[in-house]
Amino acid sequence: MTIPVWETEAADPDGLEDRLRRFATIWSRAVFPATATSLTRHEFEACLLPLARELRAALHAYPFDTSPAAHVGTALVAVNCTDPEALGRTLGVVDSYLVLYCGTAELAAEDGRARCARLQHSLAVGFAHALRERTLGEQEAIARSALAARNEAEDALHATRARFQAVFEGAAVGIGIADLDGNVLEVNDTLTQMFGGLEHHVRSRNVSEWVHPEDAPQVWRMYEELIRGEREHFRIEKPFFRNDGTVLWTNLTLSLLRDAEGVPQYQLALMEDTTERRLLHLRLRYEATHDALTGLPNRTLFSERLEKALAAGDDARFGLCYLDLDGFKAINDSLGHASGDRLLVEVADRLQSCATAPGEMVARLGGDEFVALTTRPGTRSGVTDLASRILGVLTAPVRLEGREFTVRGSIGIVEGPAAGRAPAEVLRSADITMYRAKAAGGNRYELADAEADARAITRHGLTTALPAALERGEFFIEYQPLVRLDDGTVYGAEALVRWAHPQHGVLGPDRFIPLAEHTGLIVPLGRWVLEQSVQQARAWQQEMPATAPGGPPRINVNLSPAQLHHPGLVADTVEVLDRIGLPPGGLCLEVTESALIGADEDLLKPLRQLAEMGVGIALDDFGTGYSNLANLRRLPVSVLKLDRSFTQGMQQHPADQVDLKIVEGIVSLAHSLELAVTVEGVETGAQADHLRRLGCDTAQGWYYARPGPPEQLHRLLLADAV
Repeated sequence: MTIPVWETEAADPDGLEDRLRRFATIWSRAVFPATATSLTRHEFEACLLPLARELRAALHAYPFDTSPAAHVGTALVAVNCTDPEALGRTLGVVDSYLVLYCGTAELAAEDGRARCARLQHSLAVGFAHALRERTLGEQEAIARSALAARNEAEDALHATRARFQAVFEGAAVGIGIADLDGNVLEVNDTLTQMFGGLEHHVRSRNVSEWVHPEDAPQVWRMYEELIRGEREHFRIEKPFFRNDGTVLWTNLTLSLLRDAEGVPQYQLALMEDTTERRLLHLRLRYEATHDALTGLPNRTLFSERLEKALAAGDDARFGLCYLDLDGFKAINDSLGHASGDRLLVEVADRLQSCATAPGEMVARLGGDEFVALTTRPGTRSGVTDLASRILGVLTAPVRLEGREFTVRGSIGIVEGPAAGRAPAEVLRSADITMYRAKAAGGNRYELADAEADARAITRHGLTTALPAALERGEFFIEYQPLVRLDDGTVYGAEALVRWAHPQHGVLGPDRFIPLAEHTGLIVPLGRWVLEQSVQQARAWQQEMPATAPGGPPRINVNLSPAQLHHPGLVADTVEVLDRIGLPPGGLCLEVTESALIGADEDLLKPLRQLAEMGVGIALDDFGTGYSNLANLRRLPVSVLKLDRSFTQGMQQHPADQVDLKIVEGIVSLAHSLELAVTVEGVETGAQADHLRRLGCDTAQGWYYARPGPPEQLHRLLLADAV
């Protein structure tokens, strides 16, 4: 029955099955002429369709698994695709058309090519294994026939010899018979063709002449054992030199033939030509262990070399340079990936020129990350010399799209004894060190430092633990009083978030706020701090009537630059105030001076809206951002929080006169703009006296109280902290 077109499209809206069938058709047309099957081409194509479906599934599998491709190779042998040409054509079809017809948009092109190469390798291995098993079965059958022929009765001797001769001449494997001295007596046509087609070149040889430099160490020992009658047979992979100097690789099975009394008489050799298969394996191995773009060893081969270097012994040392190009993303984004690829190829060529000595290698890990490994003697100085050479060759400009670009790089170096080091640990240390070089300005190298590595690992651990910490309620808030300088009463408090980490104890905001800003968690964390702080301010308001001297304390909450840019800042703040019932005047948001330097009107708009509602806006760390004082007029702030660096000279009598004049000028300016002045970091009574005489409005610091729980807000210490 014919299926309507609309039903086919509905069943396969993306055309995946149709593309799969086209792939199977291309495959069958390429391979069918090289098969020895009795099937028609259409029947053969039907056999290939489920194998194509396995390849497509393996191409997209996660985690990636190449074993289905090995099964496909086995299945090809099962349908009599045993000719090496059939394998070569199959790999050609897979290489050219698998990603094209079976790939999807979700599969990145580079990843697809890498997966396709590994699937080809696995398919070839599966094909070779199945063909070898089939050949070994034939070899065993031939050997049994040869041995059985000697035990047949006299009346069946002629028939047995005829059968053996038929097998001998028509076998697809090479067969040779030699005496126990190694003189070749008989060879079949297949073996003659393997060695170049001239029978006398084979029959005139002695087995002992076929020594090859790449022979396995045990091959001639096993041969001697067989000749002495101590071994009946053995199998091994062995290379031979042809007369023209080329190398023939074989799977060799050598068996001992005995007479009726069991005395050794001859040796029988069965050879399968594996030269093409071995070359294919080497090519696939190269593609699987080398970067397709640059030709450098890839992560797989580098990991093998690094693991070998680290297992070289107690006295061995190694040096590793981990290179990342500075600013490569900008080139990729501005000129396109094709230009970026040309740049990477140029960089790879330059790096290869730096690592030409024995024991040195360069590899590309991916993207713009490269590594250089040295195991030469004197790695302590040699690895820094290697890093210097790398930075040196990168200085010459690279010409792309008619423009010249200077390539810079940051290098992290790990050097030391190989014993006791794991590859993953070495790469992690080199990666961390490379980022230290980037943070120091780039175009340089840094040496690995265990303490710096530990700090980086701790930072990473804190970063990954942040989201769960917020969900588990590991954060809490401490409050530091804001004190009126004229009468010494508590005006309000600054909310300071802390993290009660299960392993590291209580962490201050300087340990995790930068991490939260980097990961984007600062927005939900900041909203939680705002909500908790407003709730506490509301509780203080309910405990202290509005008619009390100075009124109820108001709460100061820090606002990070990321929160300032968040579109929901105003809505979130209004929602929290309305839900909890705190008047806007009971809240003051602190924004650092550096966050507002050069701020445009779009950035100031949410702060203006909050200020118009009555929410206080404080300019925190004033004096550290080098901002233009004239900008204060356009900022919607009501409070200047003077940085502690301006008042450290006032901790004792007599005070630093320069600091007094600076603070006096700032206070005068602020008051002329109707701004209140708060001073941070007040640690002595002398500071408080000076600031009060200079006209500052409020202050906070350890002289009054350290940050603590909300119930201690009014317990002022009034004791010098330094």
